[in-house]
Amino acid sequence: MDDKGISKNEVFETLRNFKEQDMTHRSGKILGSMCTCPHEVGVKAYCMFLESNLGDPGLFQGTKTMEDEVIAMLGNLLGKNNVYGHIITGGTEANIMAMRAARNSSGIKNPEIIVPKSAHFSFKKAADMLCLKIKEAKLDDNYCVDVESVNDLLSNHTIAVVGIAGTTELGKVDPIEELSNICFENEIFLHVDAAFGGFSIPFLNGRGYNFPKFDFSLQGVCSITIDPHKMGLTPIPTGGILFRDKSYLDVMSIETPYLTEDRQSTIVGTRTGASTAATWALMKYLGRNGYRKVAERCMEHTRLLAQGVKDSGFILVTEPQLNIVAFNSREMTVWEIADRLKERGWAVSISSYPQAIRIIVMPHLNKEHIESFLTDLREIRI
Repeated sequence: MDDKGISKNEVFETLRNFKEQDMTHRSGKILGSMCTCPHEVGVKAYCMFLESNLGDPGLFQGTKTMEDEVIAMLGNLLGKNNVYGHIITGGTEANIMAMRAARNSSGIKNPEIIVPKSAHFSFKKAADMLCLKIKEAKLDDNYCVDVESVNDLLSNHTIAVVGIAGTTELGKVDPIEELSNICFENEIFLHVDAAFGGFSIPFLNGRGYNFPKFDFSLQGVCSITIDPHKMGLTPIPTGGILFRDKSYLDVMSIETPYLTEDRQSTIVGTRTGASTAATWALMKYLGRNGYRKVAERCMEHTRLLAQGVKDSGFILVTEPQLNIVAFNSREMTVWEIADRLKERGWAVSISSYPQAIRIIVMPHLNKEHIESFLTDLREIRI
């Protein structure tokens, strides 16, 4: 930093140069990200509350009221009216909070958690931070967690089991109801990572889709992660963590002597209220019907993409359950496919298990984007 600042025009000209180096979702070329273009209503609401800090809620009582309403709306969406939680940075923080609540409420020494092989890498962060031992459960032939494998891994040190509603790599929904029965009978904390599926499954069920139960309607589910900045269309960063009982927040709270609240349960101290405002605004503005249209449109494009991938001579590793398409080829490695697509401007990602090109059909993609991608996909195989 120089002693004398530069002009405002110079600042923004340089910023524009930096921005030009970034990809943008609006181009339709980003195919491997679970984030998307934020809705304009959410952006405006976000900007209105840039100075609000929910880490000190007594100073921002309107924002705190909004957070309480958002948590109530999310609880209603996920099967229970009286839930407790917070709007936070994203799925990683939510998953860490869930594991912290499970550990602190268990009182078990040498704690262990059981996660599917398909679990998000945030659980490895949680294990490292919280001194937990991770046990990985096997997956079945459809890449969902194998319930018998979970049963086999249970021990006197198990403090939590994790199920996924929309796996990060393939968009699969684990048999949460069976996990709920196991955990309820054994008095073990069950956390559901619905960071991806939480804003899709409730709007798709009963409209030609039949997803397994995954939410608080199951008596064994203790906490749920849900990410509004994915299919909820809010600006980054916006995540959500919900708990069945307030005791799970209380057990990990610490004293905050100089703030306007006595205790705090979240990992971060300073916590933007802008994310809460954006979530509140969009849930009120779009309603269930609006979100249903978004989810159904993404699934329509997913079916179009999946069929086009097969027609182009590539192999789907599994039929899509949510809006993720994963495929590979007998003729090329996934790295070769990714490199050839990158040369044409497409940003795809590669799943680790199984190795496959992974495309997330987010709301910023339209039919023209899908058709353009399929054209290039056919050409790289020739």
